[in-house]
Amino acid sequence: MSHLTAPPPHAVPAGQAAPQDRGAGRRANLGAVLRLLRDAGPHSRAQLATGTGLPKPTVTTLVAELVALGLVREGPTRREGAVGRPGTLIHLDGSGLCGIGMEISSGYVQLLALALDGETLHEHRLGLSVADSDPGTVLDSAAQLVRACLAELDRQGVRPAGLTLAVPGVVDRASGTARYAPTIGWRGVPVADELAARLGSELPPLAVDNDAKLAALAEYALVQGDGLYDMVCLTGERGIGAGIISDGRLLRGATGFAGEAGHMPLDPGRRPCVCGRRGCWETMVGLDAILRLAADADDPLHDTAIELPERLAELGRRARSGDERTGRAMAQVADDLGLGVALLADVLNPRVVVLGGYFTHIGDVMLDRVREVVHERVIAPDAGGCEVRLSTLGFTAAARGGAYAALEGVYQDPGGV
Repeated sequence: MSHLTAPPPHAVPAGQAAPQDRGAGRRANLGAVLRLLRDAGPHSRAQLATGTGLPKPTVTTLVAELVALGLVREGPTRREGAVGRPGTLIHLDGSGLCGIGMEISSGYVQLLALALDGETLHEHRLGLSVADSDPGTVLDSAAQLVRACLAELDRQGVRPAGLTLAVPGVVDRASGTARYAPTIGWRGVPVADELAARLGSELPPLAVDNDAKLAALAEYALVQGDGLYDMVCLTGERGIGAGIISDGRLLRGATGFAGEAGHMPLDPGRRPCVCGRRGCWETMVGLDAILRLAADADDPLHDTAIELPERLAELGRRARSGDERTGRAMAQVADDLGLGVALLADVLNPRVVVLGGYFTHIGDVMLDRVREVVHERVIAPDAGGCEVRLSTLGFTAAARGGAYAALEGVYQDPGGV
Protein backbone atom coordinates (compact mmCIF):
# COMPACT_ATOMS: atom_id res chain seq x y z
CA MET A 1 0.00 0.00 0.00
CA SER A 2 1.05 3.60 -0.33
CA HIS A 3 1.19 6.65 1.91
CA LEU A 4 1.03 9.83 -0.10
CA THR A 5 0.64 12.56 2.48
CA ALA A 6 3.79 11.69 4.41
CA PRO A 7 7.33 12.32 3.12
CA PRO A 8 8.19 10.14 0.13
CA PRO A 9 10.59 7.22 0.66
CA HIS A 10 13.68 9.23 -0.28
CA ALA A 11 12.87 12.07 2.14
CA VAL A 12 13.69 12.28 5.84
CA PRO A 13 11.44 9.71 7.53
CA ALA A 14 8.79 10.74 10.01
CA GLY A 15 9.36 9.74 13.58
CA GLN A 16 11.19 12.48 15.43
CA ALA A 17 8.65 14.68 17.16
CA ALA A 18 9.25 17.79 19.22
CA PRO A 19 10.51 16.91 22.73
CA GLN A 20 7.66 18.78 24.38
CA ASP A 21 5.02 16.51 22.80
CA ARG A 22 5.89 12.95 23.76
CA GLY A 23 2.45 11.66 22.80
CA ALA A 24 2.76 13.01 19.28
CA GLY A 25 6.27 11.59 19.04
CA ARG A 26 5.12 8.14 20.05
CA ARG A 27 2.23 8.21 17.55
CA ALA A 28 4.62 9.29 14.82
CA ASN A 29 7.09 6.52 15.67
CA LEU A 30 4.38 3.87 15.75
CA GLY A 31 3.16 5.15 12.39
CA ALA A 32 6.70 5.10 10.95
CA VAL A 33 7.05 1.41 11.80
CA LEU A 34 3.65 0.58 10.32
CA ARG A 35 4.34 2.51 7.11
CA LEU A 36 7.65 0.78 6.58
CA LEU A 37 5.97 -2.62 6.92
CA ARG A 38 3.21 -1.53 4.55
CA ASP A 39 5.46 -0.04 1.90
CA ALA A 40 8.40 -2.45 2.02
CA GLY A 41 7.01 -5.70 3.43
CA PRO A 42 8.00 -7.78 6.48
CA HIS A 43 11.09 -6.63 8.38
CA SER A 44 13.04 -7.85 11.37
CA ARG A 45 13.36 -5.51 14.35
CA ALA A 46 16.91 -4.69 13.33
CA GLN A 47 15.77 -3.81 9.82
CA LEU A 48 12.96 -1.67 11.21
CA ALA A 49 15.50 0.24 13.30
CA THR A 50 17.64 0.83 10.22
CA GLY A 51 14.68 1.80 8.04
CA THR A 52 13.13 4.23 10.52
CA GLY A 53 16.34 5.59 12.03
CA LEU A 54 15.05 4.78 15.52
CA PRO A 55 17.13 3.09 18.24
CA LYS A 56 16.73 -0.69 18.41
CA PRO A 57 15.35 -0.67 21.99
CA THR A 58 12.74 1.88 20.91
CA VAL A 59 11.72 -0.29 17.96
CA THR A 60 11.40 -3.32 20.23
CA THR A 61 9.03 -1.37 22.49
CA LEU A 62 7.03 -0.03 19.55
CA VAL A 63 6.64 -3.48 18.01
CA ALA A 64 5.38 -4.86 21.32
CA GLU A 65 2.78 -2.09 21.47
CA LEU A 66 1.69 -2.71 17.87
CA VAL A 67 1.38 -6.44 18.55
CA ALA A 68 -0.81 -5.65 21.56
CA LEU A 69 -2.98 -3.41 19.37
CA GLY A 70 -3.40 -6.25 16.87
CA LEU A 71 -1.78 -4.26 14.06
CA VAL A 72 1.32 -6.40 13.54
CA ARG A 73 2.31 -10.00 14.19
CA GLU A 74 5.52 -11.95 14.39
CA GLY A 75 6.22 -14.35 11.56
CA PRO A 76 8.89 -16.87 10.56
CA THR A 77 12.51 -16.14 11.36
CA ARG A 78 15.25 -15.58 8.82
CA ARG A 79 19.00 -15.11 8.93
CA GLU A 80 20.18 -11.50 8.93
CA GLY A 81 23.43 -12.58 7.31
CA ALA A 82 25.86 -15.41 7.06
CA VAL A 83 26.51 -15.31 10.79
CA GLY A 84 24.61 -14.10 13.83
CA ARG A 85 21.22 -14.69 15.34
CA PRO A 86 18.20 -15.20 13.11
CA GLY A 87 15.80 -12.23 12.92
CA THR A 88 12.09 -12.70 13.54
CA LEU A 89 10.05 -11.00 10.84
CA ILE A 90 7.34 -8.52 11.75
CA HIS A 91 4.28 -8.45 9.44
CA LEU A 92 1.26 -6.22 9.17
CA ASP A 93 -1.72 -8.00 10.72
CA GLY A 94 -4.86 -7.57 8.67
CA SER A 95 -7.08 -9.86 10.68
CA GLY A 96 -9.12 -7.30 12.58
CA LEU A 97 -9.14 -3.98 10.74
CA CYS A 98 -9.99 -2.80 7.24
CA GLY A 99 -10.74 0.21 5.09
CA ILE A 100 -13.75 0.50 2.78
CA GLY A 101 -13.62 2.28 -0.55
CA MET A 102 -16.61 2.97 -2.76
CA GLU A 103 -16.86 4.64 -6.18
CA ILE A 104 -19.94 6.15 -7.79
CA SER A 105 -19.33 6.39 -11.52
CA SER A 106 -21.61 7.06 -14.47
CA GLY A 107 -22.42 3.40 -15.04
CA TYR A 108 -21.83 1.59 -11.75
CA VAL A 109 -21.24 1.69 -8.02
CA GLN A 110 -18.18 -0.26 -6.85
CA LEU A 111 -17.38 -1.19 -3.25
CA LEU A 112 -14.20 -2.79 -1.92
CA ALA A 113 -13.01 -3.60 1.61
CA LEU A 114 -9.28 -4.11 2.16
CA ALA A 115 -7.62 -5.46 5.28
CA LEU A 116 -4.67 -3.60 6.75
CA ASP A 117 -2.33 -6.05 5.03
CA GLY A 118 -3.99 -5.47 1.64
CA GLU A 119 -6.16 -8.58 1.46
CA THR A 120 -9.54 -8.08 -0.23
CA LEU A 121 -12.22 -8.97 2.31
CA HIS A 122 -15.34 -7.94 0.40
CA GLU A 123 -16.07 -6.68 -3.09
CA HIS A 124 -19.25 -5.87 -4.98
CA ARG A 125 -20.01 -4.02 -8.22
CA LEU A 126 -23.51 -2.83 -9.03
CA GLY A 127 -24.28 -1.87 -12.62
CA LEU A 128 -26.37 1.30 -12.47
CA SER A 129 -27.03 4.15 -14.90
CA VAL A 130 -26.08 6.81 -12.39
CA ALA A 131 -26.24 9.62 -14.93
CA ASP A 132 -29.90 8.77 -15.63
CA SER A 133 -30.89 8.34 -11.98
CA ASP A 134 -31.83 10.72 -9.21
CA PRO A 135 -28.98 11.23 -6.69
CA GLY A 136 -31.23 10.00 -3.90
CA THR A 137 -31.87 6.73 -5.71
CA VAL A 138 -28.15 6.24 -6.31
CA LEU A 139 -27.32 6.93 -2.67
CA ASP A 140 -30.05 4.49 -1.58
CA SER A 141 -28.24 1.80 -3.59
CA ALA A 142 -24.88 2.89 -2.19
CA ALA A 143 -26.21 2.63 1.36
CA GLN A 144 -27.47 -0.89 0.66
CA LEU A 145 -24.01 -1.91 -0.55
CA VAL A 146 -22.43 -0.47 2.59
CA ARG A 147 -24.90 -2.33 4.84
CA ALA A 148 -24.16 -5.62 3.09
CA CYS A 149 -20.43 -5.00 3.40
CA LEU A 150 -20.65 -4.14 7.11
CA ALA A 151 -22.69 -7.30 7.75
CA GLU A 152 -20.05 -9.41 6.02
CA LEU A 153 -17.22 -7.72 7.91
CA ASP A 154 -19.05 -8.28 11.18
CA ARG A 155 -19.39 -11.95 10.30
CA GLN A 156 -15.63 -12.09 9.73
CA GLY A 157 -14.91 -10.23 12.97
CA VAL A 158 -13.34 -7.28 11.15
CA ARG A 159 -13.86 -3.63 12.12
CA PRO A 160 -13.82 -0.87 9.47
CA ALA A 161 -11.48 2.03 10.20
CA GLY A 162 -13.39 4.22 7.75
CA LEU A 163 -15.05 4.58 4.37
CA THR A 164 -13.92 6.83 1.53
CA LEU A 165 -16.33 7.50 -1.32
CA ALA A 166 -15.05 8.45 -4.78
CA VAL A 167 -17.11 10.58 -7.16
CA PRO A 168 -16.16 12.06 -10.55
CA GLY A 169 -15.66 15.82 -10.67
CA VAL A 170 -15.08 18.62 -8.19
CA VAL A 171 -15.41 17.58 -4.56
CA ASP A 172 -15.47 19.71 -1.41
CA ARG A 173 -13.75 17.31 0.95
CA ALA A 174 -14.39 19.42 4.06
CA SER A 175 -18.18 19.10 3.72
CA GLY A 176 -18.28 15.83 1.76
CA THR A 177 -20.14 17.53 -1.09
CA ALA A 178 -20.01 16.72 -4.79
CA ARG A 179 -19.89 20.31 -5.96
CA TYR A 180 -19.85 19.66 -9.68
CA ALA A 181 -19.86 16.21 -11.29
CA PRO A 182 -21.12 16.77 -14.86
CA THR A 183 -20.67 13.20 -16.10
CA ILE A 184 -23.27 12.01 -13.58
CA GLY A 185 -25.31 15.24 -13.50
CA TRP A 186 -24.64 16.10 -9.86
CA ARG A 187 -24.22 19.63 -8.60
CA GLY A 188 -24.06 20.52 -4.91
CA VAL A 189 -25.04 17.04 -3.68
CA PRO A 190 -24.22 16.68 0.06
CA VAL A 191 -23.04 13.09 -0.30
CA ALA A 192 -21.67 12.65 3.22
CA ASP A 193 -24.81 14.03 4.88
CA GLU A 194 -27.09 11.96 2.65
CA LEU A 195 -25.26 8.72 3.42
CA ALA A 196 -25.20 9.54 7.12
CA ALA A 197 -28.96 10.06 7.04
CA ARG A 198 -29.42 6.64 5.46
CA LEU A 199 -26.96 4.66 7.59
CA GLY A 200 -26.96 6.50 10.90
CA SER A 201 -24.80 4.82 13.52
CA GLU A 202 -23.92 2.06 11.05
CA LEU A 203 -21.77 4.46 9.02
CA PRO A 204 -18.03 4.30 9.80
CA PRO A 205 -15.97 7.53 9.59
CA LEU A 206 -16.69 8.86 6.10
CA ALA A 207 -14.71 10.93 3.61
CA VAL A 208 -15.58 11.95 0.05
CA ASP A 209 -12.94 12.56 -2.61
CA ASN A 210 -12.34 12.78 -6.35
CA ASP A 211 -12.21 9.47 -8.22
CA ALA A 212 -9.04 10.17 -10.21
CA LYS A 213 -7.10 11.20 -7.11
CA LEU A 214 -8.09 8.04 -5.29
CA ALA A 215 -7.29 5.91 -8.33
CA ALA A 216 -3.83 7.49 -8.32
CA LEU A 217 -3.31 6.33 -4.71
CA ALA A 218 -4.09 2.77 -5.74
CA GLU A 219 -1.91 2.85 -8.86
CA TYR A 220 1.01 4.37 -6.98
CA ALA A 221 0.74 1.71 -4.30
CA LEU A 222 1.71 -0.87 -6.93
CA VAL A 223 5.00 0.83 -7.80
CA GLN A 224 6.12 2.46 -4.55
CA GLY A 225 9.57 1.24 -3.65
CA ASP A 226 10.66 1.07 -7.31
CA GLY A 227 12.26 4.50 -7.21
CA LEU A 228 9.28 6.06 -8.96
CA TYR A 229 7.98 9.29 -7.45
CA ASP A 230 6.25 11.12 -10.33
CA MET A 231 3.18 9.65 -12.02
CA VAL A 232 -0.03 10.70 -13.75
CA CYS A 233 -3.00 8.32 -13.61
CA LEU A 234 -5.79 8.91 -16.12
CA THR A 235 -9.26 7.59 -15.41
CA GLY A 236 -11.19 6.76 -18.55
CA GLU A 237 -14.97 6.44 -18.61
CA ARG A 238 -17.49 9.05 -19.75
CA GLY A 239 -15.20 11.63 -18.24
CA ILE A 240 -11.42 11.84 -18.13
CA GLY A 241 -9.68 12.81 -14.91
CA ALA A 242 -6.06 12.88 -13.80
CA GLY A 243 -4.57 11.91 -10.47
CA ILE A 244 -1.11 13.44 -10.18
CA ILE A 245 1.70 12.10 -8.01
CA SER A 246 4.58 14.58 -7.67
CA ASP A 247 7.69 13.72 -5.65
CA GLY A 248 5.77 10.87 -4.00
CA ARG A 249 2.82 13.05 -2.96
CA LEU A 250 -0.70 13.39 -4.26
CA LEU A 251 -0.96 16.81 -5.90
CA ARG A 252 -4.21 18.56 -5.01
CA GLY A 253 -3.51 22.17 -6.01
CA ALA A 254 -4.25 25.39 -4.17
CA THR A 255 -7.90 24.59 -3.46
CA GLY A 256 -7.92 20.84 -4.05
CA PHE A 257 -9.21 20.76 -7.61
CA ALA A 258 -6.06 19.82 -9.55
CA GLY A 259 -6.43 17.11 -12.19
CA GLU A 260 -9.45 18.12 -14.30
CA ALA A 261 -7.50 17.18 -17.43
CA GLY A 262 -10.59 16.02 -19.30
CA HIS A 263 -11.64 19.63 -19.72
CA MET A 264 -8.51 20.84 -21.48
CA PRO A 265 -9.85 22.51 -24.68
CA LEU A 266 -8.21 20.32 -27.33
CA ASP A 267 -11.05 19.52 -29.74
CA PRO A 268 -10.62 21.47 -32.99
CA GLY A 269 -14.21 20.60 -33.90
CA ARG A 270 -15.46 22.16 -30.65
CA ARG A 271 -17.80 19.28 -29.82
CA PRO A 272 -20.10 20.08 -26.85
CA CYS A 273 -19.13 18.57 -23.50
CA VAL A 274 -21.34 17.52 -20.59
CA CYS A 275 -19.77 20.36 -18.58
CA GLY A 276 -21.56 22.87 -20.85
CA ARG A 277 -18.46 24.04 -22.67
CA ARG A 278 -17.09 22.97 -26.05
CA GLY A 279 -13.87 21.36 -27.18
CA CYS A 280 -12.95 19.43 -24.00
CA TRP A 281 -10.44 16.59 -24.33
CA GLU A 282 -12.90 14.05 -22.96
CA THR A 283 -15.19 14.69 -25.95
CA MET A 284 -12.32 13.26 -28.03
CA VAL A 285 -11.15 10.32 -25.91
CA GLY A 286 -13.88 9.57 -23.35
CA LEU A 287 -16.05 6.45 -23.50
CA ASP A 288 -18.85 8.29 -25.32
CA ALA A 289 -16.37 9.37 -28.00
CA ILE A 290 -15.01 5.94 -28.83
CA LEU A 291 -18.45 4.32 -28.84
CA ARG A 292 -19.79 7.08 -31.09
CA LEU A 293 -16.91 6.63 -33.52
CA ALA A 294 -17.05 2.82 -33.50
CA ALA A 295 -20.79 2.11 -33.75
CA ASP A 296 -24.19 3.46 -34.79
CA ALA A 297 -26.67 4.45 -32.10
CA ASP A 298 -28.66 1.21 -32.40
CA ASP A 299 -25.57 -0.99 -32.03
CA PRO A 300 -25.46 -3.13 -28.82
CA LEU A 301 -22.23 -1.33 -27.91
CA HIS A 302 -24.46 1.59 -26.83
CA ASP A 303 -26.87 -0.57 -24.82
CA THR A 304 -26.38 0.43 -21.17
CA ALA A 305 -28.40 -2.62 -20.11
CA ILE A 306 -25.30 -4.63 -21.06
CA GLU A 307 -22.49 -4.43 -18.54
CA LEU A 308 -19.73 -2.11 -19.71
CA PRO A 309 -16.92 -4.72 -19.48
CA GLU A 310 -18.94 -6.94 -21.84
CA ARG A 311 -19.38 -4.10 -24.34
CA LEU A 312 -15.69 -3.25 -24.16
CA ALA A 313 -14.79 -6.90 -24.70
CA GLU A 314 -16.89 -6.86 -27.87
CA LEU A 315 -15.27 -3.62 -29.01
CA GLY A 316 -11.85 -5.16 -28.49
CA ARG A 317 -12.88 -8.30 -30.35
CA ARG A 318 -13.97 -6.25 -33.35
CA ALA A 319 -10.72 -4.30 -33.36
CA ARG A 320 -8.55 -7.41 -33.15
CA SER A 321 -10.55 -9.16 -35.89
CA GLY A 322 -9.83 -6.30 -38.29
CA ASP A 323 -13.21 -4.52 -38.37
CA GLU A 324 -12.52 -1.41 -40.44
CA ARG A 325 -14.74 1.07 -38.59
CA THR A 326 -13.54 -0.05 -35.19
CA GLY A 327 -9.95 0.20 -36.36
CA ARG A 328 -10.47 3.79 -37.53
CA ALA A 329 -12.11 4.68 -34.21
CA MET A 330 -9.26 3.18 -32.22
CA ALA A 331 -6.68 4.99 -34.35
CA GLN A 332 -8.37 8.36 -33.95
CA VAL A 333 -8.78 8.01 -30.18
CA ALA A 334 -5.18 6.81 -29.86
CA ASP A 335 -3.93 9.92 -31.69
CA ASP A 336 -6.07 12.23 -29.55
CA LEU A 337 -5.14 10.41 -26.37
CA GLY A 338 -1.46 10.71 -27.22
CA LEU A 339 -1.92 14.45 -27.84
CA GLY A 340 -3.30 15.08 -24.35
CA VAL A 341 -0.81 12.77 -22.65
CA ALA A 342 2.02 14.60 -24.39
CA LEU A 343 0.76 17.94 -23.08
CA LEU A 344 0.58 16.56 -19.55
CA ALA A 345 4.09 15.13 -19.96
CA ASP A 346 5.41 18.51 -21.12
CA VAL A 347 3.90 20.29 -18.11
CA LEU A 348 4.41 17.70 -15.36
CA ASN A 349 7.31 15.52 -16.61
CA PRO A 350 6.02 12.31 -15.01
CA ARG A 351 8.06 9.14 -15.06
CA VAL A 352 4.91 7.13 -15.85
CA VAL A 353 1.45 7.85 -17.22
CA VAL A 354 -1.04 5.10 -16.36
CA LEU A 355 -4.13 4.68 -18.53
CA GLY A 356 -6.97 3.38 -16.37
CA GLY A 357 -10.70 2.81 -16.55
CA TYR A 358 -11.98 1.73 -19.96
CA PHE A 359 -8.49 2.06 -21.45
CA THR A 360 -7.52 -0.99 -19.41
CA HIS A 361 -9.90 -3.18 -21.44
CA ILE A 362 -8.99 -2.10 -24.97
CA GLY A 363 -5.82 -0.10 -24.49
CA ASP A 364 -3.58 -2.85 -25.82
CA VAL A 365 -4.98 -2.10 -29.27
CA MET A 366 -4.05 1.59 -28.98
CA LEU A 367 -1.01 1.59 -26.72
CA ASP A 368 1.74 1.47 -29.35
CA ARG A 369 0.23 4.41 -31.24
CA VAL A 370 -0.28 6.44 -28.05
CA ARG A 371 3.38 5.92 -27.19
CA GLU A 372 4.42 6.97 -30.70
CA VAL A 373 2.43 10.20 -30.48
CA VAL A 374 3.83 10.98 -27.05
CA HIS A 375 7.39 10.52 -28.30
CA GLU A 376 6.64 12.64 -31.36
CA ARG A 377 5.08 15.52 -29.43
CA VAL A 378 6.87 15.81 -26.08
CA ILE A 379 9.49 18.51 -26.42
CA ALA A 380 12.08 16.85 -24.15
CA PRO A 381 14.34 14.15 -25.63
CA ASP A 382 12.98 10.61 -25.33
CA ALA A 383 9.63 12.02 -24.17
CA GLY A 384 11.27 13.33 -21.02
CA GLY A 385 11.66 9.76 -19.81
CA CYS A 386 7.88 9.31 -19.71
CA GLU A 387 6.54 5.77 -20.06
CA VAL A 388 2.88 5.12 -20.92
CA ARG A 389 1.41 2.01 -19.28
CA LEU A 390 -1.97 0.35 -18.94
CA SER A 391 -3.51 0.00 -15.51
CA THR A 392 -3.94 -3.48 -14.11
CA LEU A 393 -6.70 -2.27 -11.74
CA GLY A 394 -9.18 -0.98 -14.30
CA PHE A 395 -12.54 0.07 -12.90
CA THR A 396 -11.60 -0.99 -9.34
CA ALA A 397 -8.81 1.57 -8.91
CA ALA A 398 -10.82 4.40 -7.35
CA ALA A 399 -12.56 2.14 -4.82
CA ARG A 400 -9.23 0.52 -3.94
CA GLY A 401 -7.66 3.93 -3.46
CA GLY A 402 -10.60 4.87 -1.26
CA ALA A 403 -9.95 1.84 0.93
CA TYR A 404 -6.29 2.85 1.27
CA ALA A 405 -7.34 6.38 2.17
CA ALA A 406 -9.80 5.06 4.76
CA LEU A 407 -6.92 3.28 6.50
CA GLU A 408 -4.76 6.39 6.65
CA GLY A 409 -5.95 7.30 10.14
CA VAL A 410 -4.45 4.05 11.43
CA TYR A 411 -0.99 5.17 10.27
CA GLN A 412 -1.43 8.66 11.70
CA ASP A 413 -2.51 7.40 15.13
CA PRO A 414 -2.10 3.63 15.54
CA GLY A 415 -3.03 3.80 19.20
CA GLY A 416 -6.32 5.47 18.32
CA VAL A 417 -7.74 2.24 16.91
